Amino acid sequence: MIITCEAVSCNYNSLETECAVMTIGDESGVTGNVRHEGKNVAVLVCWILGLGSLVSWNSMLTIADYYYALFPDYHPSRVLTLVYQPFAVGTMAILAYNEAKIDTRKRNLFGYTLFFASTFLLIVVDLATSGRGGVGPYVGICVLVAAFGIADAHVQGGMVGDLAFMLPEFMQSFFAGLAGSGVLTSVLRLVTKAAMEKTEHGLRKGTLLFLAIASFFEFLCILLYAFVFPKLPIVRYFRKKAASEGSKTVAADLAAAGDGQGINQDNSKFSQRLSNKQLILQNIDYCLDLFLIYVLTLSIFPGFLYENTGTHNLGSWYPLVLVAMYNLLDFISRYIPLVKCLKLESRKGLSIAIISRFLFVPAFYFTAKYGDQGWMIMLISLLGLTNGYLTVCVLTAAPKGYKGPEQNALGNILVVFLLGGIFAGVALDWLWIIGNGSF
Repeated sequence: MIITCEAVSCNYNSLETECAVMTIGDESGVTGNVRHEGKNVAVLVCWILGLGSLVSWNSMLTIADYYYALFPDYHPSRVLTLVYQPFAVGTMAILAYNEAKIDTRKRNLFGYTLFFASTFLLIVVDLATSGRGGVGPYVGICVLVAAFGIADAHVQGGMVGDLAFMLPEFMQSFFAGLAGSGVLTSVLRLVTKAAMEKTEHGLRKGTLLFLAIASFFEFLCILLYAFVFPKLPIVRYFRKKAASEGSKTVAADLAAAGDGQGINQDNSKFSQRLSNKQLILQNIDYCLDLFLIYVLTLSIFPGFLYENTGTHNLGSWYPLVLVAMYNLLDFISRYIPLVKCLKLESRKGLSIAIISRFLFVPAFYFTAKYGDQGWMIMLISLLGLTNGYLTVCVLTAAPKGYKGPEQNALGNILVVFLLGGIFAGVALDWLWIIGNGSF
């Protein structure tokens, strides 16, 4: 098989514009556009990789009722989230600072492997303690949750940086997969609760089933990223293009696809790339947008839903239904930007929409105090809808107009602000319990 490249004019303002046409020819004379070959498979793989990067953590959030039964005095939903985030933000900051020197392949594979190992060890901890509470098991769970944070920083930053110089559809699919993990875990939780709630140790059995399914998906992601994703023609094309622009982070993935030889890396181009500081200054509005999206969301979800919504007709089902509705609308909304006329691309418009979401704070407060469960379900649905939609709009718009190495760096920077927003939101979430009981 012979690979030839025809250079045509390149417009960096959109990944959808024609940058180069790469064709494949074989002995039969059949040719095809490599840039689009394997696109649908790549979109599917990105979705699964997105699911795998959050399915373990979403499982922890969704089975919070089990941990509340084991550790009723330790605020599991809030504490575990607060443990998770410093490790995620700290690790991500270090990785983003050194992103140009880090092998993306090793980074992502390490992250998915750590996710798999930590999730599996949660099962081991529960089996070893026979599902008993106490300080010891709680500390063990906290340690594994901290490992989740480290894994998240490796995977989410690595994948976003990698996908930033590919098609926007890949980024959208990856983040749809993130939300899809929430839908999957919520549906499974509702099913297992309905099927096992009245059986002996039903809550515990459902939890172990959850963690086993999450472990399976993490292992699947390891296989997909290691052996499938790097060999897709469209992925190889964009990575070769990034390498030709000076990117050093794609070398191992190109080698895994058999493209390690013959790639000319223009180091002079890399030396001319914008610094991280310049990228932040040029995209400070996008960075703050992501920070504010997740400050607001995580100051409400999930801790407020489990501890501050009162008692209603749905009983123990109530927080599970709220979490499920958030996850469902968050998932659906991440596909809305695929409809071009519905995608918000104005930088000023995005900022206004994101700041206006802070009206959710008084809305949730007064609804929890005076409203019934129907209003709360509507509010949490709107929270999920705006969270997913605005996240995808920002992340697909920001990388446009840059070269491959700069897009990779910007992707990592955006994830730092995203995780920073989550951390700040988790910390602010504790304010809801002031005057609402002891710590």
